[in-house]
Formats: sequence, structure tokens, C-alpha cells
Amino acid sequence: MELKKLLAVMLASFVLLTACGNNENTAPENGGTPAEGTKEITVWAWDKAFNIGAMERASEAYKTKNPDSDLKVNIVENAQADIIQKLNAGLNAGTTKSLPTIVLIEDYRAQSFLQAYPDAFFELTDFIKPADFADYKIGPTSVDGKQYGVPFDSGVAGLYVRSDYLTEAGYKIGDLQNIDWKKFIEIGKAVKAKTGKSLLTQDPNDLGLIRMMIQSAGSWYLKEDGTTPNLTGNEALKEAFETYKELMGADIVKVTSDWSQFVGGFNSGEVATVPTGNWITASVKAEASQSGKWSVVPFPKLSNNPNSVNASNLGGSSWYVMNVDGKEAAAEFLKQTFGSDVDLYQKLVTEIGAIGTLKAAAAGDAYKQADEFFGGQKVIEDFAKWTEQIPSVNYGMHTYAVEDILVVEMQNYLGGKAIDDVLKDAQAQAETQVK
Repeated sequence: MELKKLLAVMLASFVLLTACGNNENTAPENGGTPAEGTKEITVWAWDKAFNIGAMERASEAYKTKNPDSDLKVNIVENAQADIIQKLNAGLNAGTTKSLPTIVLIEDYRAQSFLQAYPDAFFELTDFIKPADFADYKIGPTSVDGKQYGVPFDSGVAGLYVRSDYLTEAGYKIGDLQNIDWKKFIEIGKAVKAKTGKSLLTQDPNDLGLIRMMIQSAGSWYLKEDGTTPNLTGNEALKEAFETYKELMGADIVKVTSDWSQFVGGFNSGEVATVPTGNWITASVKAEASQSGKWSVVPFPKLSNNPNSVNASNLGGSSWYVMNVDGKEAAAEFLKQTFGSDVDLYQKLVTEIGAIGTLKAAAAGDAYKQADEFFGGQKVIEDFAKWTEQIPSVNYGMHTYAVEDILVVEMQNYLGGKAIDDVLKDAQAQAETQVK
């Protein structure tokens, strides 16, 4: 158990996402849970516009349903890195005094907390029905059949496409429906030749594309137990690496090094496609002059893997209740909001662009609205449909630790190292580091 706790602390350094600093709030001075007997719950989350905005709307929805309730929801904004550090520090010290009642945890990191600190989280099996949510979200949010998280946003991936560039290159949007990566690269070469535009951007230190490729085939960096490295002999990972190298060698990729360059690549019109999670929609639409020039099609599948489908995921997070005073009230709050409120999810889609994973929400009117920016396409409805097709995988406890190894080995591979040696050496390193 102590080793698992140490690993959880180490995981705090592997942070890919950042957010704004704290905003003003009326939580207790230490930011933790209120004293026993009070009717307050404290929530920690990152991203003021997205996650914080969703929780604010959930609080409003709860008050509307329970007008006589005096439950107070204190929402505290922290960067994701700070949340991870604070959780690990408090749980390793054996104290919950400074911890929140509800905390948002990224799906890739959830198992590292649930398995390292099995007594720290309040079981929610009696408060929500796992079957009500997208199947792929249940694995990361549960342990041994017990549900601990309320699944929140979908990281369902899509391929955002500049339809005008496609037309110039002699293609139609229909030509990109349910394609594989070989076809995608073929089209990219034609687009580059006809328009001079790169097909996509890529940061060599970010393997999000690899993650999406392998999950499309129901595979991950770790085996089903969530702890054993699954690199050597992982055919999906091998093909993903080979596809990545083919992309990078085809002269159709604009190399970037940070988020601003990534967003700038498509906002400036320098690239023809963006294969990533649906959370990028707001950034794509931020360039209003491009309205009507974009479409979204299913994510490409691996060409040679029979298990690969045209659906995958990147990112996503879920809500957890800490085993602290006020946990029952927090669990009931989540049950009535993110756990079941279809109308709330319509508001989240409309007002902040958050696509939830509650299955019933997809039947709501907001999910069926045409989006003129995307040429009248019902993009939310499409994303909801693709969410149901995402293969379930066990992200386990060491996703980012293994990926740090793979980032280095990817550069070795691009530099000429044989793929089998790349995966063999990565496996050996991973086995040493994540035992």
C-alpha cells in the first residue's frame, strides 16, 4: 500500500493540463470541508469557463429543485496540477481537514487515487446507476464493481475538417466519412499539393494522437489489470507508432510546441484538419470569420487492426465525493444534478459546450440543434452518437508515467530505431518504473 501511495505522489508531476489560478470564493479559509453539522459542501475543479461553469449551473439546478434547501455549494477554482498536489499531500498525511467534499479528477488519473487511497472516497453505487452513462466512462470511475465517480464530460474525438480546402483539393466531406489513417494521409498529401496547407499540427512531446489511435482499437499502455505495462506485443500501439511516423514523414504536418501554436494553426487557416477531443469546438469557433467552412467527421481508425473503430476519446473527467463530513449531502447533490438531470445537460451543451456522458441527455433538444458554424451540421448529436461507440479501456494507474517513456522512444523511432526495439526498450523501462 505504501508503494502505491508513493507512486500516486510521483504521478503528480505528470501534468498535461493547466488552468487559471484561484478565484474568489466563500469557502472556509483553509479551502476544505466545513465543520460537521453544517450544510455546506466544497467543490474543487479547474477551468473557470468549462468545469467551474458546469458546477455553477448544477448548483443553480439543485436550488431550483430544492427551493427550501439551505445547502451551500462553495466552488473553489484550482489548476489541475494544484488539485493533484493537494490531494496527494493531504491523503499521504492521513488528514482530510483541508480536502474538499467534491473533487473533479481527470479520467486518466482516477485509478491512481482510487487504488492508492481506497478509504478516501465515498462509494456512490447507491446514488447513481452506472448503466445510465457511456460505457467507456465506468472503468475509470469504479473499482471492483463499486462506483466512486459520477461521469461528467465526454472527451469523444472527432476529425474537424476545413471543407473549403477539401473542395479545392477535389474531395467532398463524404470522402472522409469513416476512413482509416492511410486514406487520411493520402488525402492530406493531395490537400498539401493543391492548397499548400498542412493536414494537421503535431507537438512531438504530446502523444494525445497515439492515445486516441490505440483506444479506437480497445487497447491501452497497460493491460486489463491497470498496472502491467502493455507495450511489447501491443499490435495497436505498434501500428499507431508506424502511422505517426508515416504522418510525420509525409510533409503534411505543421510542428508546434505549445497550446497557443496548436490553436493558432487552425485559427489562422494554416492546417486543414484537427483530430482531437470535442472540447476543442469552442476554440475552433473562436475564429468567427471561418463560419461555414468547417465540418466534423468520425475519427479515423487504424488501417490494419480489425478491432479499431471510427470512435475514440481524449481527456474527460468525473466528479468524486471525498469520505469526509458532508459526504451524504454531496452524494445526493450529485445524484440530482450530474447523475440524472437531463435538462441540466441541455444547458451545459448550450451555454458552455460541455457534452455530458449521461445517455438520456442525448435525446434532449439541445443535442439536436444545427450549428451554422459547421454548415448546419448537428455536431452535438454526432458527438453523442460517437460517444456510445468509444471502446472501453482500463487507463490504470500509470498512463502519464508510461507516456513519458514513450515520448522519448518516439523520438528514437523517428530517428531510425527499429519499432520492435523501441517497444521492447519502452517495456523494460516501464516495468522498472511502475512496479
